[in-house]
Amino acid sequence: MKSLFLAALCAAPLSALAIAPGCSKQSPLHTIALLELYTSEGCSSCPPADRFVSGLRSSMTPEQVVPLSLHVDYWDYIGWKDAFARSAFSERQRWLSAQAGSRIIYTPEIFVAGHESRGWQRGVQDAVRGINAQRAQADIRIALGRSSQGKLPVEVQAKTGRASTLFVALYENGLQTQVKAGENGGVTLRHDYVVREWLGPVSVPPAGEGVALMRTIALPLNASLKNLGVAAFVQDDHGEVLQALSLPLCE
Repeated sequence: MKSLFLAALCAAPLSALAIAPGCSKQSPLHTIALLELYTSEGCSSCPPADRFVSGLRSSMTPEQVVPLSLHVDYWDYIGWKDAFARSAFSERQRWLSAQAGSRIIYTPEIFVAGHESRGWQRGVQDAVRGINAQRAQADIRIALGRSSQGKLPVEVQAKTGRASTLFVALYENGLQTQVKAGENGGVTLRHDYVVREWLGPVSVPPAGEGVALMRTIALPLNASLKNLGVAAFVQDDHGEVLQALSLPLCE
């Protein structure tokens, strides 16, 4: 994956926040597991995985796992266009699979800390606990300003001792879709942790003061603030996630 520097990127110490935060959060000393679900509303086998990820809200804490649901677009042609799908998510799934030496992508597919979890129904909790037992290899801080007129000021800072990249996502819970065609035609689907905005990759140097990404993000129309949050993670060039963090919007 090619790294890029966004216009709003600058080097800054982790202790100096450029925005006046409404709330902020610092990553802990242990590693929080990143869980990525690749799913589609056009996939008849995906709803159980969607429900599984939604269930993480009650079975695990944000200090254990950061779930993200990334909707892919390669099933749109079979009768239903997924409004949450992006080609960038399909590209990322291909990249993660390639890092594991595979040319096959499918839905639903779950990655934990950059590694595929084929037996996710049984193995996710054990994988997450194993990751939590490891000392974090990166430091992340998220600061969120107060939303105004559908805009959210966001600053994410990251620092690590190895060459890596930073990603930031705005996610939304409590989404519902009445699917009218395709494999799930006639079914009402419910989703949580759906990625609505995706920023990165941003290069994180292996030494120095780290980087800070500052952006004002447009919030989804008609979204309830209580259902929104920002997640960030740092990943090396081989797909290993060094640290993850999430923070709900300030109330």
